[in-house]
Amino acid sequence: MKGSCSKPVLFTFTILLFLVVARDIRVVAGESCDPMQLMPCEEAIHKGSRPSGTCCARLHQQHNCVCQYMKNPNFKSFLDSPNAKRIATDCHFPEC
Repeated sequence: MKGSCSKPVLFTFTILLFLVVARDIRVVAGESCDPMQLMPCEEAIHKGSRPSGTCCARLHQQHNCVCQYMKNPNFKSFLDSPNAKRIATDCHFPEC
């Protein structure tokens, strides 16, 4: 029982951390990076399901931002997760 409750809490914490750090990167980079634009990918990241067309489109629109996120050690492990890699492959996302 304990493990089933910790997964949603960990996921929520990860998303919140992602949003806070991404906001700082957006200001530093001077780009219009908006991590909220990647919310259509949430189910694919969380459940490992196939990403939607909207997820892939937003991922490509935010390409430079995602590449900046990859340089941040707080995000790198999250973006290197198996589900994130599956999304990149399914969406034909080019490497940074």
